[in-house]
Amino acid sequence: MFRTFIFTVVALIALPLQAQEKLSVVRVNVTSQAWDFLRPWGKKQPQTKRAIGAVLEGGRVIVTGDLVANAAFVEFETPEGGTKVPASVEFVDYEANLAVLKCGDDAFLKDIPQLGMTESNIGDELTVWQLESNGRLLQTKGPMTTAEMMAYPVDGAFLIYRMTVQLQGRDSSFTLPVVRDGKLTGLLMAYDNATNNANIVPAPVIEHFLKDAADGKYDGFPRAGYGLSAMRDPALRRYAKVPADVTGGVFINFVQKDGPADRAGMKKGDVLVGVNDLAVDQDGNFPHPKYGKIPTGHIFSTMHFVGEKLEVHILRDGERKTLDLTLARKAPEDYVSDPYIIDKAPRFYILGGLVMQEISRQMLKEFGADWTRRAPERAVYIDRYQSELFENGPKKIVFLTRVLPTPATVGYEEITAVRVTKINGVELQSLNDVPTALEKPENGFHKIEFDESPRVIYLDAAQVGAVEQLVQQQYRLPTLKRLE
Repeated sequence: MFRTFIFTVVALIALPLQAQEKLSVVRVNVTSQAWDFLRPWGKKQPQTKRAIGAVLEGGRVIVTGDLVANAAFVEFETPEGGTKVPASVEFVDYEANLAVLKCGDDAFLKDIPQLGMTESNIGDELTVWQLESNGRLLQTKGPMTTAEMMAYPVDGAFLIYRMTVQLQGRDSSFTLPVVRDGKLTGLLMAYDNATNNANIVPAPVIEHFLKDAADGKYDGFPRAGYGLSAMRDPALRRYAKVPADVTGGVFINFVQKDGPADRAGMKKGDVLVGVNDLAVDQDGNFPHPKYGKIPTGHIFSTMHFVGEKLEVHILRDGERKTLDLTLARKAPEDYVSDPYIIDKAPRFYILGGLVMQEISRQMLKEFGADWTRRAPERAVYIDRYQSELFENGPKKIVFLTRVLPTPATVGYEEITAVRVTKINGVELQSLNDVPTALEKPENGFHKIEFDESPRVIYLDAAQVGAVEQLVQQQYRLPTLKRLE
């Protein structure tokens, strides 16, 4: 998917200025600067993004979350330009790709009409709103073709609306409102100018986000904490002792330790056949009244909220059971490998030239769109299978990502992409253990142990201390460690 828009002449509606003096949108200008996870002591070049935010009830302005990621400055601007006021992020959910912004000037949004919300059905005509440079509203119409679960930009899968539409390139097009019958039905988050397909964060996801944030305490979108396999294979159904009169059901192949499913009593090898009064078919789908068959993940993540209880119907050794499952959300920092780190600096520790970091998917994604092939194979494996590999810890995986040549690291310059397991006999649960481990060198040397070749190296403790200032000056580093 791309955020470039096709320059094709299509049937558009551009309302005259006098007919749209008060639009339910504002321009949103964002300057952001992300951290460089391959050089964790520094940041990347600043970027400027421009979008159109929809003004909702209560003067809230909603945009996609990726617009404000690592934002250093946010401002609102009138549709025709000219008047600008500072703004800030009130709530953001990078998993659901949504953010609510608040204005620094109460008077700015006072006279702007507010948009209501509405869901859409397959076949409905949707309209994408854009703005000309003079503030005229550009409306491009197209049909909603599907509603399905898809991976979102950062992590997890949620419902999307998909529509076919030919969009013209315009400024302020990073986020675009999508409306139906004068009400907001979604936010465009990705557009492919080769196929004219647009992916839209839909009204059900937006409404969940807004309802959760309404009390001022945002909990996020829950997950059940299990993995599944389709059960079309007759042999698998016989193995799981599925009765002949049961046509649906999926095989539970993984249960996250201490997750909602685990606490409810679900086990690997169970067959999930229903959630509340909704039946689960052989592919893990349920019949949605609006969208047809969609994955059961939508029930847990969007139809319900953190803390709510659901009945989960399973088969175990052919016997029917009903489990009470209480929904919860696992924060990204609670994973061994964080699925994303946004608005926060990466943690690192440089020891005599050894650059140690904690594995995160954010770091792996620095290797590009095909990071699963280009990033260090060992790190990708750890990230992919972290739940199975590290059920009992450690909290984080300390990785030697590079070696800066210094007098203390002579002979070790080629070592890279290996896990650091111990320093001076202290097992590392995270980078937080490094300072304590360094307090007790063995016979004047720091013993660094890895889980693969080279199994162990030694650094002269006195020499490491002596070269610290040299390393910082030579490589122009603002600091040699960041643990907060």
